[in-house]
Amino acid sequence: MLTEKTIKSVPKVLLHDHLDGGLRPQTIIELADDLKYKKLPTRDKDALAKWFQVVENKESFAEFHWGFEHTTSILQTKEGLERVAYEMLEDMKSDGVIYVETRFAPSHHINKGMYLEETVTSVLKGLERGKKDFGVGYGLILCGIRNMKNTLDIAELAVNFRRDGVVGFDLTGHEHNSPPKRHLEAFQFIKRANFNITIHAGETFGKESIWQAIQYCGAHRIGHATRLIDDIIVNEDGEVESFGNLAQYILDKRMPLEICLLSNINTGVIDKLENHPFNILFKENFRVTLNTNHRLINASTMTREFLTAVNYFEITLDEIEKITINSMKSAFIPYADRISYIYDIIKPGYQDIRNKSL
Repeated sequence: MLTEKTIKSVPKVLLHDHLDGGLRPQTIIELADDLKYKKLPTRDKDALAKWFQVVENKESFAEFHWGFEHTTSILQTKEGLERVAYEMLEDMKSDGVIYVETRFAPSHHINKGMYLEETVTSVLKGLERGKKDFGVGYGLILCGIRNMKNTLDIAELAVNFRRDGVVGFDLTGHEHNSPPKRHLEAFQFIKRANFNITIHAGETFGKESIWQAIQYCGAHRIGHATRLIDDIIVNEDGEVESFGNLAQYILDKRMPLEICLLSNINTGVIDKLENHPFNILFKENFRVTLNTNHRLINASTMTREFLTAVNYFEITLDEIEKITINSMKSAFIPYADRISYIYDIIKPGYQDIRNKSL
């Protein structure tokens, strides 16, 4: 059985992580003090961590996201955004992550007078400082929000900063009654600019959401995609009998799926880990990746996500390496950079662990 120590030591890649869902509790308290924000449930950092972290399923997907009222409320200054971006890369370094794509919604951070552009430059400044100090590579994804009308503005913002560290555009928010095709103008702009698209789809709504994200909006990756299992016929023994047209298309096109195990349990999207479709998707050779989603709220790290997969699905060190390479292949950075990470860092890192175990 793989140990937590071993998993932590190997190179890892993270593609689906929300910046405002991974703050350190002490940082939240200090930023709240700076803004004279009085609504935190407690000022004790350990108690605050427990308040944010989901131990069992919330009653609804919306309830799970209540904590973001606090994190977005205290991330309303350039200094605050820069700080959490910097600290995030320090946390990645301590978890053995060599490359991370973090994402945030600029529209959530302009309540105290910042311009959209300033939110992006502040995050990028923190990420670049973190890269220099901790040696962790990064890409930044800008999120449009399903229930807002300015997604084209965010798409344009993403393209404007593509030479500065922004690597893609995402659509996030509650899927029910908010299909991605309502934001076609934003996606068409991104496609015309030859830029990158990932979309939250198939998390709280069915396979139709995934289909629409791909075929209407041109998604290159799918965030969560848990409901893809609805397009796969599985017998009583847990064996796949056939794929529907959508599942077959995603499998054949090697479309990356940004799986978030612990988050899907904590939001109630999946009832228990044993029933998570990850195992079927991985065994059937879909290009699955493992991700944290919201590190603070899920009490998650990449080490813990992989350890969960080891404990529940018995994946091996070779399979952790395969998933890590899947993630790196799927990153929104130039091909040469992806190849460099794979052959210069990932493969040697895993081989070194194997050599030490001989």
